[in-house]
Amino acid sequence: MKTRLSAVAAALLALLVAVLAFGQPAHAAAGFSVANGRLYDANGTEFVMRGVNHAHTWYPQQTSSFADVKALGANTVRVVLSSGDRWTRNTNADVANVISTCKGNRLICVLEVHDTTGYGEQSGAITLDRAVDYWLSLADVLAGQERFVIVNIGNEPYGNQNYASWATDNANAIKRLRAGGLTHTIMVDAPNWGQDWSFTMRDNAASVFAADPARNTVFSIHMYGVFDTAAEISDYLGRFRSAGLPIVVGEFGFNHSDGDPDEDTILAYSQANGIGWLGWSWSGNGGGVEYLDLATSFNPANLTTWGQRLFNGANGIRQTAREASVFSSLPPTTPPPTTPPPTTPPPTTPPPTTPPPAGGCTATYTVTGQWQGGFQGEVRVTAGSAAITGWTTRWTFANGQSVSQTWSATVTSSGATVTARNVDYNGRLAAGASTTFGFIGGWTGTNSLPAVSCTAS
Repeated sequence: MKTRLSAVAAALLALLVAVLAFGQPAHAAAGFSVANGRLYDANGTEFVMRGVNHAHTWYPQQTSSFADVKALGANTVRVVLSSGDRWTRNTNADVANVISTCKGNRLICVLEVHDTTGYGEQSGAITLDRAVDYWLSLADVLAGQERFVIVNIGNEPYGNQNYASWATDNANAIKRLRAGGLTHTIMVDAPNWGQDWSFTMRDNAASVFAADPARNTVFSIHMYGVFDTAAEISDYLGRFRSAGLPIVVGEFGFNHSDGDPDEDTILAYSQANGIGWLGWSWSGNGGGVEYLDLATSFNPANLTTWGQRLFNGANGIRQTAREASVFSSLPPTTPPPTTPPPTTPPPTTPPPTTPPPAGGCTATYTVTGQWQGGFQGEVRVTAGSAAITGWTTRWTFANGQSVSQTWSATVTSSGATVTARNVDYNGRLAAGASTTFGFIGGWTGTNSLPAVSCTAS
């Protein structure tokens, strides 16, 4: 079903008044937090989701998918789980492994229960209250993972009927989760199969946000056929921005059985306004929407037209994704992509460095994963015998390599020479302390390791 957007001045005013009435919290040190309509990680650095959905509950054997989407540049994966009511329950051990795999691949993990899909219209769909039961049963697995996990209470929790209680049910679900000890950022899906053509979420989001004692809730709109014009997309997302309420596009596609979404506007408007998004979906779609697969048969070397658009197109993942800053303090554990391995293993011994003078720094360059035509690299910067307030590293590729996407550093290239400078959160290093930044690059023929210089400031 499809309804055109129209101006609802009174509803917008209500949103603004409600948000101003309760204000915004300070950043939480324990995990993600929300302030002024933006999402921040545990370091207080703004985080914008750029990732994909992955149907883990139906394809639990496809654990290599996490490494594959990371190698293509994603910073987030939304993981489909089941409470056991409609599909096989994802156990505590399985969810713990999902979280570990996300962290190992330096991906933020948005976990969602899919059994709520279309409640009130879809036979067998469960209530949000039932979904909360599942989340509380996972409390031991979720505890301590607030820096890396966002809890999406239930996927598309109402269909096109019987959705009037959306606001009350979500408010009560959030209160139960908080009372049960969950301090994570919570994500709330829209009704109407996620597309909110009734504007129920849009017009009641402020009251749901206010019901969260932690003021740490993010709203998720799913954009398919209802959102087929630039005006509809910009109006809907813009109202949340104007009201200071956090919004992400939790699902969207380039085509759909209910219409033709304007994916170019979704991507461009989101980039211009700092709005996160998660494309549907990595692989394994059925039921007539197989065209929504981003990769054919889970093969990252065989992206579909939709996959090429989302990962490599304008305002896509490679161009805009930035890794969450919380991973800069973790040891490099990203496994290599599962695409065909190189015929010659990349070198693993970094070039020699000279101990820095007081206040100086050194840098080491490693290849953490390599596949035909591409690789993932990491540079570790270490302060000398005195603290530093900033750093700059430089290297020159000898074999025509290039850098296409980076995180945790500001990187520029001039010919074969690459210069990387610290960002706000990782420039200050105590004596002997280290930080890392990473990048995705391309190579042909040879991928030799360059010597890297480091200058401190």
